[in-house]
Amino acid sequence: MIGRLNHVAIAVRDLDAASSVYRWTLGADVSAPVRLPEHGVTTVFVTLPNTKIELLAPLGSNSPIAKFLERNPDGGIHHICYEVDDILLARDRLKAQGARVLGDGKPKIGAHGKPVLFLHPKDFCGTLIEIEEA
Repeated sequence: MIGRLNHVAIAVRDLDAASSVYRWTLGADVSAPVRLPEHGVTTVFVTLPNTKIELLAPLGSNSPIAKFLERNPDGGIHHICYEVDDILLARDRLKAQGARVLGDGKPKIGAHGKPVLFLHPKDFCGTLIEIEEA
């Protein structure tokens, strides 16, 4: 059901500093920041030959990333994202197998302009999973 790894998301306190590490220290291609108020984050993407790294910074104190950073003050891996061909079909199949979809179960538009859903980490070896329609 899952396709290729789309990205690994890393929560950071300072998006400019994190972007600089990837751009100047690691020599990576880093996108401009994009604010996503509906998700409570500002994000940049680091493009790699085989996938992407998403750097996430909180957009306001109610951001899920702000809550993550309270528990993990140094930041760290927040979630991994897999591509699926049909997000509604994937959601229904996952739910039928007992997986919990977070939120209201309706896809939201993600940072790539495509529908996304998040799956409960307790159902996936302690890892928050994002699925994105390819």
